[in-house]
Amino acid sequence: MEYISLLMFLAVCLVLLLGYPVAYSLAGTALIFAGIGALFGVFDTSYLQAVPSRLFGIVSNQTLIAVPLFIFMGVMLEKSRVAEDLLLAMEQVLGNLKSGLAVSVVLVGMLLAASTGIVGATVVTMGLLSLPTMLKKGYSPSFACGAICATGTLGQIIPPSIALVLLGDVLSSAFQQAQLNMGIFSPRSVSVGDLFVGALIPGFLLVAMYLLYVLVFASRHIHPSLEQNDQPPISIGGLFAALFPPLLLIFIVLGSILAGFATPTEAAGVGAAGALVLALTNKKLDLQKLKEVMLSTTKVTSMVFLILIGASIFSLVFRGFGGEELIEKLFASLPGGVFTAVLLVMVVIFLLGFILDFIEITFVVVPLVAPVLLAMGVDPIWLGIMIAVNLQTSFLTPPFGFALFYLRGVAPPEVKTSHIYRGVAPFILIQLLLLACLAIWPNLVTWLPSKL
Repeated sequence: MEYISLLMFLAVCLVLLLGYPVAYSLAGTALIFAGIGALFGVFDTSYLQAVPSRLFGIVSNQTLIAVPLFIFMGVMLEKSRVAEDLLLAMEQVLGNLKSGLAVSVVLVGMLLAASTGIVGATVVTMGLLSLPTMLKKGYSPSFACGAICATGTLGQIIPPSIALVLLGDVLSSAFQQAQLNMGIFSPRSVSVGDLFVGALIPGFLLVAMYLLYVLVFASRHIHPSLEQNDQPPISIGGLFAALFPPLLLIFIVLGSILAGFATPTEAAGVGAAGALVLALTNKKLDLQKLKEVMLSTTKVTSMVFLILIGASIFSLVFRGFGGEELIEKLFASLPGGVFTAVLLVMVVIFLLGFILDFIEITFVVVPLVAPVLLAMGVDPIWLGIMIAVNLQTSFLTPPFGFALFYLRGVAPPEVKTSHIYRGVAPFILIQLLLLACLAIWPNLVTWLPSKL
């Protein structure tokens, strides 16, 4: 019976590949398997009685309130053209540097990641603003596309990140479940704030690795005769006006979380209000734009919560078929203990990233494997950041990397899909190198949370 759970997991992957909506695929496949299992007497339908309490737990979860608030903040900053002002300012400051535009793209992408946390918004915005300019200045299409796509994915790891908010909620439940399974009836918790703190050093390390690659290799991808800086020099006042507002907003949001003055949800509310004020100050907000922002926020939030509900039903049925016991037996039988188990999970998540979105992996795979790994003594913050960095690659890996689709939708006609695929390959390797560094030196993740 345990192997039915594995068959159910494979069936979900197949249904998703056929293009069916994620939430319906998860819930529908699980309920079909549950019905067939009950018919043949191999599934206890009492597991489904927990569905109402699961749904109530999702809609009443205060941590998840941060999701629509951070989404609103990100979309509002995108609509208020903060990114455009930042990119123009950085380009003019670094105009004399041969690879100045590529460096500007990475730095602005980092700031956007820290202010929006939304990969799609960053990739589309940077693609519209910087890709035509990079091509005009002689950058090869593959290098330009790779830099933009990779920079856009920084929103996955640099706080405040929607991915870290979702992972924090899933890992918190998994950590408590693991402790209860071990007989610890006063379980400790891991919060979204802990993941935010743990992600700071890996996030900035990844930015440094991107910058090093760009500085070393960009010159090879620029035609010398076309490289020129035709932008007028920026004034100190213009630079201040472009940089100060988003930096202040980032400082308020992250600073309040790190200092313990506010929870991530409260900080998200401050960030959403700050983005609104910033748009009003820049005179970039009207009723129509506000409607667009709210509609986009509602659509994305609804998608996330529907997937979460579908994943909850899937996990209940998976457990009812003995899937949890199957994973425990598999990990226990592996040679090498914890190391091999973590390595296997990382490889599986990386491979699933070729065909599944990070939200699907977060809600389907993580709840199944995290309790077992945490019960084996793995640090929850380190595990969360390792998964977050691994999930980051899912945006870049063909054929279903979402960052590739986002850029393809706004790229000029002369940019081919093959250019995008070739361009992201070095950056995928850089992300995997960071993953290896975090595995070898876990203190890169755990040191800062231990000090706060």
